[in-house]
Amino acid sequence: MEIGNVSLRNNFMMAPVKTGYGTKEGMVTNKHITFYKRRARHIGAIIPEPFFIDSRVKELPTQLGIDQDDKIEGLKQLTKAIHQEGAKAIAHINHPGRMANPKLPGNIYLSSSAQACENGGKQPESLSKEGIEEVINLFRQATIRADKSNFDMIELQFGHGYLAAQFLSPKVNQRSDEYGGSFDNRTRFALEVLDAVKQAVSLPIIVRISGSEMIEGGIDLDEMSQFAKLLEEKGVAAIHVSAGSVCSTPPWYYQYMAIPKGKTWSMAGAIKKNISIPVIAVGQINNFEDVDQILEQNLADFIAVGRPMVADPDFTGKYTKQVSGLLRSCNACLDGCLGSVKAGKGLMCSINPLVGREDEELIEKTVSPKRFAVVGGGLAGMQAAITLKEKGHDVVLYEKDHHLGGQFRLAAFPPNKEELGKFVRYLEARMKEVNISVEHKAVTTVDLLNQFDEIMVATGSTPFVPPIEGLKDFYWAEIIEQGKIPTDKKVLVIGGGLIGIEVAESLCQHGNQVIIVEMLDEVARGMEMIAKTMALKKLKEHGVEIYISTKVTKLDENKAYLQSEAGEEVLDNIDIVVVTTGMKSENKLKDQLVGKLPYHLIGDAKQIGKEIDAIQDAYFTAKAL
Repeated sequence: MEIGNVSLRNNFMMAPVKTGYGTKEGMVTNKHITFYKRRARHIGAIIPEPFFIDSRVKELPTQLGIDQDDKIEGLKQLTKAIHQEGAKAIAHINHPGRMANPKLPGNIYLSSSAQACENGGKQPESLSKEGIEEVINLFRQATIRADKSNFDMIELQFGHGYLAAQFLSPKVNQRSDEYGGSFDNRTRFALEVLDAVKQAVSLPIIVRISGSEMIEGGIDLDEMSQFAKLLEEKGVAAIHVSAGSVCSTPPWYYQYMAIPKGKTWSMAGAIKKNISIPVIAVGQINNFEDVDQILEQNLADFIAVGRPMVADPDFTGKYTKQVSGLLRSCNACLDGCLGSVKAGKGLMCSINPLVGREDEELIEKTVSPKRFAVVGGGLAGMQAAITLKEKGHDVVLYEKDHHLGGQFRLAAFPPNKEELGKFVRYLEARMKEVNISVEHKAVTTVDLLNQFDEIMVATGSTPFVPPIEGLKDFYWAEIIEQGKIPTDKKVLVIGGGLIGIEVAESLCQHGNQVIIVEMLDEVARGMEMIAKTMALKKLKEHGVEIYISTKVTKLDENKAYLQSEAGEEVLDNIDIVVVTTGMKSENKLKDQLVGKLPYHLIGDAKQIGKEIDAIQDAYFTAKAL
């Protein structure tokens, strides 16, 4: 497989994913080396995270830089690690323009026009012709550094709502000079960047574009097909087709699970028909069937996988049968990856506890095998059982319900969340693969005493029920299970956190009139921002009433009494009440084990948290035993 004059061992490459592992100066760290080296074992090429080309236009405080020569030595170490594993290294060069991080001191904001992102951000300065020349020189110098750092190819970011796209987009570009207006004028800046880069180095150039920004008046597929033809004529070696804008349509940009899978692939296919150079497809390619579909339908020549390679570093190796084992398929939730990066923790993964900790991957077999009981078959219990078994212990898992997965099973029921069910199925399959015995029964100390050496208490959590007068008959999140969702009812949801929002979204999809009452001053607190924005938009479209800073003080037959600073309000004709006011740890078993058997609390039984918390706690606790 070739791109330009560079041969790749296969047609897979890792798409750029921001890691947040750098120093504040933008230097490569050992965390980068181990992360990318682990993922370079079987793949054709690695595109590390986007490099900043000017320290005043960072997207992250810990983003990798290629703005100064002092970055070259670290980048050489990175390319060396990638090359040692047999993969090629591709430098992703980008200028964010107006989308530089507005929270970073010292950042500047530039664009084709003095028009801020409609979804937030600083007011940018419209680039002068002198400013355009300065930016083009930044691209040129960054590319020269990439060449000196032993990268095999360059990828220029001309899509995703960044600076080049801000010139390409008729929605953003309001200029009246030679850089605005007509298609030829709007493409001028990007083509001048390309010319400068090609003159500076002889490396093959890949250009990444958005096939469409998925917004009225923005970049569309027809123009991008024309643009791709221009790029081919200019000597570009390959076109990488994504979608969306980091400003206007972030769910498309990040390929969140609620976005229809396959749209970016069809865009790649449309562009491929118009050009003869290789086309790269990307976007929620998280199952092997996705790869097969793209290749069988001739939609692309190369496959780019970003977050799926975060979730399972052996994605390519397993597809090509070089690595055995089940695929740990990314569910496109964005919570562990994007959420952790935005929180300043660096890249993590909800379903892979070793992301960012690749040097801890080896599980050493115990020299003193023990017999463990894992009580609870939710995420934490299953993960702990698997890790203990991998360590060489004898494991029996007890689960009181007839199914595994615990409360996380419900996470797959809200609209467009079906992907979340894959991880439960993966853990179940892994348990069978390593031959873990499962007993579906409510365990007692009689079952445990004299039978086991140690106990993993993974009994999860139970709903917190607030002391509301008259609260008797109510549902929890289980109301959204298949076959249980009511229709055409007036439903009061008490509690507007993540669970409450997703329950409300499910209910209103079935013709119910939904009212949410939240005692805090905002709903969906702690929810990943893209998921939150999309969910609240859906609730608004369905006419869901939301009360914040309000308490339900009393329920009386079909009436609900609300109290806020504005006074008391009564809601009439309530058919159903759903309580989603949080969870509390369920760990009574530990009290029965004290002084009798060693035990370890894990997951929600230890502390209420998210999927990522349960998996990390279970994995590392079990690994240490």
